[in-house]
Amino acid sequence: MALNVKRNTILLAAALAVNSCLFQLAAAVNSITFVQITGIEGLLGLGPAIFLASSGLAALPAGRAMDHFGRVPVIAVGFVIASLGCSLVALATRTGSTALVITGMALTGAAGGVALLARTAAGDMYPPARRARGIAYVLFGSVFGAILGPAVFAPLFAGKELEPEALTLPWLVAAGLALVACAISLTIRPDPKRIAEQLGTHAGAPPPTAAAPLREIVRRPGVVPAMIAAVASLAVMASVMNLTGYVVVEHHHQAQEDVFPIIGAHVLGMYALVLFVGPLIDRIGRGVSLYSGLVLMAVSCIGLTWFESVLGTAVLLFGLGLGWNLSFVAATAQLADCAAPAERGKLLGFSDLLSALTAAALALLGGLALDALGVSALAIGSTVLVLLPLVRLIRRQQPPATIAARRT
Repeated sequence: MALNVKRNTILLAAALAVNSCLFQLAAAVNSITFVQITGIEGLLGLGPAIFLASSGLAALPAGRAMDHFGRVPVIAVGFVIASLGCSLVALATRTGSTALVITGMALTGAAGGVALLARTAAGDMYPPARRARGIAYVLFGSVFGAILGPAVFAPLFAGKELEPEALTLPWLVAAGLALVACAISLTIRPDPKRIAEQLGTHAGAPPPTAAAPLREIVRRPGVVPAMIAAVASLAVMASVMNLTGYVVVEHHHQAQEDVFPIIGAHVLGMYALVLFVGPLIDRIGRGVSLYSGLVLMAVSCIGLTWFESVLGTAVLLFGLGLGWNLSFVAATAQLADCAAPAERGKLLGFSDLLSALTAAALALLGGLALDALGVSALAIGSTVLVLLPLVRLIRRQQPPATIAARRT
């Protein structure tokens, strides 16, 4: 069986490019949509919190399903769920139904959690020495999404009053894009999990054995530091990003369409340099990359205290995305190193569960702080939270052992 690694990498990247458009819409208007429909401005962080909590709750069962059924079927189903969720949010903007908007955001969030696990498939297709760059190749697809998102959605808001009806068409367009990503993902063959199993055989590793319980996998060397970095980077990045739309509209008094270039800059920061970042992580090591990424995120978060212009916010969001790129790709590669193919889905799913639930809590608390105390409270709190894990990480400088090395 031909491995088709290059073809599958391109297809995964294309699916993530489309998903990036959905990601930007959710980041830009989740809080606005929730406030417009419910009328509860004091809970502006609840919309993003629902999205992020659902993402986390879906991650672990989706990861287990990937280990059992393969990566492709689960990714495809995730995009179908995304289409349904976006459609329900669009319907809610017409009916004013709180129940519909909550259900729709929950479904789109769950789908986002599944889409993020596409990096499991990326890690499957490359050996440990090239794993970070393999993950980077797939994530690079989101760069095109960063360009496509503003091009698709910004014109849909141009010249319109910020009313619920103005949000209907963008959410319907997002529903259609999710089905396009589903169609792309279904063309990936063979399943990346099968490629991972073949790579292990070709490398002279012993035949796959039964997957270890999650509690055993988490105790392996290198897993805890990587998971701490993954939780800190994703939680802070996602919570700050999901509140950006409200910050720009309410505090900078800009038109809604101006949010999308800012979110686009953030997504570019997350992915534009990933082809450089991936090989760099493989070269300098996972640990240095984890620390550097978290520090860059902290600098970007505290900068929100001083820079209030749209351009300044865009630059800071770019830095936040780049810091996340460094720490999160390194953490993903290290976690993949520590797990066999039949274990990677649930390990990364568990990491995503912790990350997204933490992000949901931070989005809710950040929304309250933003409404009551202003941007400075959000900026300072995020900076402290992203720096705290460094103490733990520096104390546990232990290189990960790959699964193949432990079995030999």
